[in-house]
Amino acid sequence: MSLDFGRASGEALVSIDEEKCTVCGLCVKVCRGAPLYIEENKVKVDQTRLFGCIACGQCVAICPANAISVVGRDLSPEDVFKLPPMNERATFDQFNSLLVSRRSVRDFQDREVEPELIQKIIEAASTSPMGVPPSEVGVTVLAGRSRVAEFKEMLLKDVQRMKPFFNPFTLALMRPFMSEEDYLGMKQFVLPVFNFYIEDAKTGRDWFLYNAPLAMCFYASAFADPADVYVAATTAMLAGQAMGLGTCMLGFPMYFVRYDANVRKELHMPKTVRGGLTVIFGYPAVKYVRGIKRRLARVEVLS
Repeated sequence: MSLDFGRASGEALVSIDEEKCTVCGLCVKVCRGAPLYIEENKVKVDQTRLFGCIACGQCVAICPANAISVVGRDLSPEDVFKLPPMNERATFDQFNSLLVSRRSVRDFQDREVEPELIQKIIEAASTSPMGVPPSEVGVTVLAGRSRVAEFKEMLLKDVQRMKPFFNPFTLALMRPFMSEEDYLGMKQFVLPVFNFYIEDAKTGRDWFLYNAPLAMCFYASAFADPADVYVAATTAMLAGQAMGLGTCMLGFPMYFVRYDANVRKELHMPKTVRGGLTVIFGYPAVKYVRGIKRRLARVEVLS
């Protein structure tokens, strides 16, 4: 049974070059759509098995004889490339150094982010794993302070429009229908934020996007796993960090975007989006000299 999602329907076409194929069985081992199997000492394709070919590319990536090609569901032979050698990949220590040196930056230099860096961030984000290929994650790139400022004004209008619904009286009415966690979140975070953002906007300061020179709004279609958005945004954030940019993840902006059709139209987004996260980038105006150790809420190792 084929998986018909927003960007793809039906099965991808799988071709086996029998002259090259050594029937090592690796492709069958890693195939999870299940169309590949071995019979009479040949690798065969049966698209009626489970999902058929979903174009995950696992078989193409693992075949030592380069005997498999897949076309369809946003995958083609031109998308296949050799992996970089091990000595060109980051070691754990290098990767961990990147992670521990990252801070959420909200103060930026008066300098734009170069287009080539923006492209590299997008390329990095596109490598993110997804539930079922092809990816249902999209991104709207707001390049330049003027574009980011326009987005901030959209958000400010939304906050001003919704403020009457976010007040202590309304919160008290809703209290019987809310969990303790949601109630405290509204009381201690959302209500103060609404008031502060509106009042402080009058001073010209930007508490929405921190006057960043670059913002990327990640979203997913209704077909996506909601987690796909956060994985892509995290990859983009780390890519920016690796190139010397300051970054910060913001959940607040996309909350309003999801429920404002006019803003989605202005940002060239689909009529319906699922999940969402904004990442801002820029050359940091401050320099951190110490890291802060963090801990997970709970770790249980079952062995």
